[in-house]
Amino acid sequence: MVNSLPPGLPLGEGRALGGKGGDVAQAAVKPEAAKTLLSVNNIEVVYNDVILVLRGLSLTVPEGEIVALLGANGAGKSTTLKAISGLLKAEDGEITRGDVQFAGETVSGLDPGQIVRRGIFQVMEGRRIVADMTCRENLMLGAFTRKDREISSDIDRVYQYFPRLKERTGLAGYLSGGEQQMLAIGRALMARPKLILMDEPSMGLSPLLVKEVFSIVRQINRELGVTILLVEQNARMALSCASYGYIMEQGKIVLDGTAEELANNEDVKEFYLGGGGGEDRKSFKNLKSFKRRKRWI
Repeated sequence: MVNSLPPGLPLGEGRALGGKGGDVAQAAVKPEAAKTLLSVNNIEVVYNDVILVLRGLSLTVPEGEIVALLGANGAGKSTTLKAISGLLKAEDGEITRGDVQFAGETVSGLDPGQIVRRGIFQVMEGRRIVADMTCRENLMLGAFTRKDREISSDIDRVYQYFPRLKERTGLAGYLSGGEQQMLAIGRALMARPKLILMDEPSMGLSPLLVKEVFSIVRQINRELGVTILLVEQNARMALSCASYGYIMEQGKIVLDGTAEELANNEDVKEFYLGGGGGEDRKSFKNLKSFKRRKRWI
C-alpha cells in the first residue's frame, strides 16, 4: 500500500484531489489547452560533430500533466531528455538548431546544475543511484542544489511515498531493482522539481513492480502537481497514466495525440500495443512486412 502524503507538502504546486482513481488515466488535455511548462522547438542534436540524432523535433508539455514519449530503441527518446536536462555535454552532444524553453525562459545551453535549479530533474535510465551510499545519503544527494532547512522533513515525506526505503539501512547497491527505481524517483523529488524527466522507469522490473511504480508516479503527479515527461517502452502502461503522447521514430516526432487517441490508433496498436492487424496475421513472415505499412513512413 502507498500512503498518502499529509496536506501542505511543499513539493510542486499540488492540485486538488478527487475525481477518478489513481489507476484511471487523467482526463485528456491537449498541450495547447493548458499552460505550457516545457516547449522543445525544432531542435537538432549532433554527437561528436558528426552523428545527427534528433532532426527538427518539437513537443510541448502542459503544466501539471503527464506526457508520454514513446518509440522503439534508438528512436532518440533518451537523447531528447538529455537535450532538455543539459546532459548532452557529458556525451559530446550538442543542440545545433532550435531551443528548449521552460516556464517561458530558454534553458538550452545552460549547465545541468543550473537547469536543476530552474526546476527540471531527470531520472536516468537504469536508475543511476550511488551504490556505495545509503538510501538516505542518496536522497540527500538529490537536494544538493537546496539551501533551506527542510531537507530532513522532505526525506520523511519521501519515505511516506516509499516506506520500503525507510526500512533499508544498508548500502543502496544491495537494493532490489524496484527499490532502486523508487530511490531514483525519491531522489528526484528531493530537488523539489516542477518537471521530472523520467526515462524507462519500468526497465528490468517485474510486472507487479511496474504496476506499483506507475501507481506512485500517478500519485505524485495527482497530489503534488509535478509535471512528468515520461519515456517508456511499455506503451500500454505509459498511455494508461498519460494525458497526451508523442511517438518518435528516427529522431523525429511522427505522431501525437491524446492518450485515448493514440491507444485507439491502428498503427499504434499494431507496432506498440501488440494488437491490431486483424485476423490476417497468420505467420511471422507477415510480421516482417509490417514496417512498410506504417502510415507515417
